[in-house]
Formats: sequence, structure tokens, C-alpha cells
Amino acid sequence: MTRQRYLVVIMLFLLTIITFMDRICISTASDFIMADLHISKQTMGFIFGIFAVSYALFQIPSGWLADTYGPRRSLLFAVSFWSLFTALTGAAWNAGSMLITRFLFGAGEAGAFPGASRAIFNWVNAKERGLANGIFHSGGRVGAAATLFLMPWLIHWVGWRGTFLINGIIGIVWAIIWLAWFRDSPRQHKKADETECRHIEETSGEASASEPVPFGIIITSSNMVLAMFQSVASNVTFFISLSWLFPYLKSQWGAGTERFAPVPLIVGMIAHWSSGALVTILHKKGHSVGSRRGPALIGFALAAAGLVLCTQVAPTTATLFIACFSLAIFGVEMTMAPSWTFCMDMGGTKSGAVSGTMNMMGNLGSAASAVSFPYFVDHVTIPRFVEKTGTANSFFIFAATLNALAFVAWIFMDPRRSFNISLSGAAVRLRLTLFMLSVVVALLSLYFYKALSLK
Repeated sequence: MTRQRYLVVIMLFLLTIITFMDRICISTASDFIMADLHISKQTMGFIFGIFAVSYALFQIPSGWLADTYGPRRSLLFAVSFWSLFTALTGAAWNAGSMLITRFLFGAGEAGAFPGASRAIFNWVNAKERGLANGIFHSGGRVGAAATLFLMPWLIHWVGWRGTFLINGIIGIVWAIIWLAWFRDSPRQHKKADETECRHIEETSGEASASEPVPFGIIITSSNMVLAMFQSVASNVTFFISLSWLFPYLKSQWGAGTERFAPVPLIVGMIAHWSSGALVTILHKKGHSVGSRRGPALIGFALAAAGLVLCTQVAPTTATLFIACFSLAIFGVEMTMAPSWTFCMDMGGTKSGAVSGTMNMMGNLGSAASAVSFPYFVDHVTIPRFVEKTGTANSFFIFAATLNALAFVAWIFMDPRRSFNISLSGAAVRLRLTLFMLSVVVALLSLYFYKALSLK
């Protein structure tokens, strides 16, 4: 048997490294950008936020493109598009041009994970998708950690403008290799033999994946609502490692402790591999539902426990705090492989759009995390748990509660559950419209709250 599907996963692993390097680069360069373009912190907050808005809004359209035109063309377009605007970020001359550039950059990056999910659905046997998803998503943590280490050095040598140009070129090179080598189906690839093709197709249409169910019914089903909620819960916890952890360590334990900030990301990478392997092992043993549910339950239990332990750490022990927080990150990262695999089980040929929908809601959780964290630190107390402000303990209790509820949600998630296809077309359209309106309102509320409250 040939092993071309392994190369597909490696290419997608490299893709996620690039996505996180490109999106986090602006954070490491923010001081230089504000100084050169005479941008205030409030305006810089708008620039950070505009990416999150466009990234979330274009998740479903990007998933539809991947399902309709295939991952080869959709990822070629998405990576080329956002790489162009990554490079053009370095050519910005004022705040307005930076806002437009980052909005378009976010719209392009929205196509990365839905397109990659469709590629995994097409190329990886259902029994192996857990490990494939674990490896694929771990690239984001590698990219984030690498950015924290490498980008300041690169900015020092070539400047922030040159750094964005180099990152854009890296993305274009990936897109060229993808176009030349990848094919939407294993049977279209000259180096994939018949044995590998049969192996991939053996269990590629499990559960509801083969049913011709309208997209509107899928994303408003109970399964999907639970999947979106657990994604929000995990992202509320994880995004702290990308946003507030660095300054929080410094403010609570003093200068020098921020060097521990990349540790949870490295731990998260290990969690992706471990969870992906566990999903694959359980599925091969015949536990099709348990292979998704079991690792997710373990993950959310560890996340809740780690967050509660964070509230019990004495203020003089930064290393113990980072150990507890790393346990929480390990937990939420364990839920990634089963949740994305669950979307493939449920979505089938609509995997791109379904996974994009879940990812959109997860990014709402990330945005809510970034907005609410400082508010919890400054204003929120919890009787018997957090008696005074000034620490993030109230936020950790809030996040732990969400993770506990996500644990409960996974008990009721089952990809074998059938969809209610008896709904009329008008009812489906109404449910879909209300769903999209609620998402838009939530996005705009979070964005304007962040912009108006930023000092």
C-alpha cells in the first residue's frame, strides 16, 4: 500500500503552522506598527478585532467552497489570498489601510480549517481521522510557540514590514506545492495505488455522512448545537494562552515569568497527538462513538480540574500556576481531535461547511475570552471562591464551569443520531436565518464592546 495520505496530513500540519505564524505575527510587531504608523492602542484594538470578525463571518462560506469546488482549489485560493494580504500588511501606510488589509487577511484565513477538514475527509479512512486531526491541529500550537520565539528576532533583523513579506512568501510557496502535488480524490493521484484507495474508501461514509441531508438541518440539529457549545467552551480556555497569559504572568509574578508563556502551547501540541492516537485506537477496536466521546470527556474533565487548581495557587509560585494552567490547556486540546472528527462523521460530504460552522462558534468563544478576561480580573468576585479582585481566579472558575457543562454536552453527542428531515423548506430557512442573525449580533456586540471599552 502506498502512503500518500500521510503526506496529505503532513502538508496540512505545515499549513496550520503557517496560519498561526501569520495571525500572531502582528501581535509581536504591534509596538513597532503603532510607532511607525502613529496608531493609538484603541485603534490597534480595532485592527486586532477586525481579523476576528472577518475570520468568523467567512467560516461557513469557506466551508461551502471547499465542499463545492474541492479542497485543492479552495485551499489554493484561500492560502494565496491570505498570504497576499499578509505580505501587504507590511505595505500599510496608515490605520485605514491596515484595517482593510487585516479584514481581508481574516477572510482568507477563514478557509484554512474547513478546507483542510474536507481534505482529511476525502483522504483519510474514518478509523484514522482522529490521529490525522490531532497531527493537523497540533501544527497551530507549533506555529504559535515558534512565533513567540522567532518573530521578535526576525523583526529585529529585517523590520516588521520585511517580516510580513517573508511570511507571505512562505504561504505562497506552500500554495504552489499544494497545487502541483495534491488532488481532491486519492483516485485522481498518480502515486496513490489501488490498495490505498480502497483502504481510504473502506469506511468513508459512516453514520449520517451518506444521507442527503440539507445543510440547514445539520447545523441547527441538537448534535450540532452541542458541538458548537463545546467548541465555545474549549476556546474560552485555550485563547487565554494566545492573548492574556503573557501579560498576566508578568503582572502577577514579575518580569521574567512571561518566558513560561509558550509552555502551555507545547503541552497542547502533545495533547493533540495523544488524543488523536486515542481516537484512532478506540475506533479500530470498534468503538465508533466512544472513540469520539471518551477522549473529549477526559479532556474537559482535565480542563475543569486544571482551571480550579489555578485558583488555589499561591501568588508567589509562577511555575506551579503554569503547571496547573498547562493541565487545563492539555485538557481542552484533547477535545480538538474528537470534535473535528465528529463534524466529519456528521457532515459527510458537507464536512467543510459543518466544521466551519463549529469553528466559527469556537472563535466567538475566543473573542468572548479576550474581551471578558480583563473584566473578570478587575470587577468580578465569587463568594467563597474568589473574595477579591486583582487576579484571574473568577475567570478560571467561569471557564471551569463551561468546561464542566461541555463534559455533560458530550454525553449526549452521538454522530449516529438521525436528522429530522421532515422539516419543511420554509422551516429550515427560518431556523438557518435566526441562527445566522444571532451569530452576527453576537459578533458585533463583542467587537464594539471591546473597541469601546479599550482604554
